[in-house]
Amino acid sequence: MSAQHIFDYAPLGSIICYSDGSPKPPARFTKKLEQWERNNGSGRLIRKSPGCDVGNHPFPASFTLHEGDFGGGVVLIVLHRSFSVDTRLRFEVAESPKTGMVRVLAQYSSGTELLHLAANHETAASWLKQHQHSNSVLEEVMAEERSLQAA
Repeated sequence: MSAQHIFDYAPLGSIICYSDGSPKPPARFTKKLEQWERNNGSGRLIRKSPGCDVGNHPFPASFTLHEGDFGGGVVLIVLHRSFSVDTRLRFEVAESPKTGMVRVLAQYSSGTELLHLAANHETAASWLKQHQHSNSVLEEVMAEERSLQAA
């Protein structure tokens, strides 16, 4: 499906896979493999940003995936990747958040960002108490949000 479809319909917390459609090269072709990995991967949908105009330049809507945390016992690098809705990459919802799960969301003037996805309200409240984010809210995943996985 298209990036626009993900932006319009995928719920925050979904695992999204993206691909350029090319086959994965053998490991011995390291440069080709690095390029392929830039255009093929997955992550958790954490943010949707509406389009805007800055001066005479329009910026299309976009969404951001959390691809991973890197480091030993302490997170040193957080990898986020943003995609414009006009990208040529293809997307798929690999997994939607389950009904009853709870999102920990940060409310910013520019929008909402998923901070954590918990199994239930108690776990989400515990996570929020440990991580103390201002302007945060808890939001339960509803059954009607799980419609894209089969699309």
